[in-house]
Amino acid sequence: MKGFLKTLGSLVVVGILSVTLVAQTSSAARYDRDIQSRVAQQLADKKEFRNLQSSVDDGIVTLTGSVDLYQQKLDAAKKVRKMDKVQGVRNLIEVSSTALDAQLAAQLDRKLYFDRIGYGNQFNYITASVQDGVATLSGETRTDVDRDSALWIAGNMPGVKEVVNDIRVAPVSNFDDDIRLRALRVIYRDPVLGRYASDPAAPIRIVVSNGKLILYGTVENTMDKNVAGIRAGQISGVFSVQNNLEVAKKS
Repeated sequence: MKGFLKTLGSLVVVGILSVTLVAQTSSAARYDRDIQSRVAQQLADKKEFRNLQSSVDDGIVTLTGSVDLYQQKLDAAKKVRKMDKVQGVRNLIEVSSTALDAQLAAQLDRKLYFDRIGYGNQFNYITASVQDGVATLSGETRTDVDRDSALWIAGNMPGVKEVVNDIRVAPVSNFDDDIRLRALRVIYRDPVLGRYASDPAAPIRIVVSNGKLILYGTVENTMDKNVAGIRAGQISGVFSVQNNLEVAKKS
C-alpha cells in the first residue's frame, strides 16, 4: 500500500510539473507571437526596412533580409531592441553592395577629408581601408564627436557592408589643447606653409596626445615638409615631434 501511495504521489508531482511546463511554454509562445507581430509592424512602417524579416524565440529576435546602408542595419536592430519584452536581437541583416573596395576607399577618404571643416578638423587624422566591403577607419581624433562623425559617414556610404572602428580619441587635456593652438599658429603663419591653410579639406594635420605631436597630410615638396617639422620642433613644452607628412608625387 505504501509503495502504491508513493508511486501515486510521484505521478501527481510529474503531472503538476508537466502542466506547469506546458503553461510556461504556452505563455512564452504567446509572448513570442506578440513580439513577432509588433516587430513586423515596426519594420513595415519604415520604407528602408521593408525587405527585412524577423523571427522570435524566447524573446530573442532574429533579423534577416537586406538593406541599402550599413547604418540602416544598425538602426533596425536598435529599433527592435527598444521594444517591450524583447530580450535581445540577433542581427543577420545583409547590406546590398556591388561596389569595388578601391572605389569605396577613395570615396570614403574624400568625404573624411572634408568632415568637420570649421570644427578643428586640422586636429584629426583618419584614414579608411576597405576589404570585401568592410570599411576600417583608423587614426586619431581630438573628440568623441569627431570620431562619431567619421563613423556616421562610413555607415551611410552606399556599398559599405560593415564598419570597424579603430579610431583613437585623444585624452582630454588642456596641456595638449595649448600645444595644438600654438602649433596651428606657428605652422600656418609661416610664409612658406601659410598656403596650406587656404584648403580646409587638405590641411597639415596636427595630432597631439600626451604632449607628443605628430604631423600628417600631404605637402607639395620636401622643403615644405622639413620647414613644418622645424616649426613644430620649436614649440615649447612638446615632448616629441614626429613628421609623417608625405610629399606629393609629381604627375
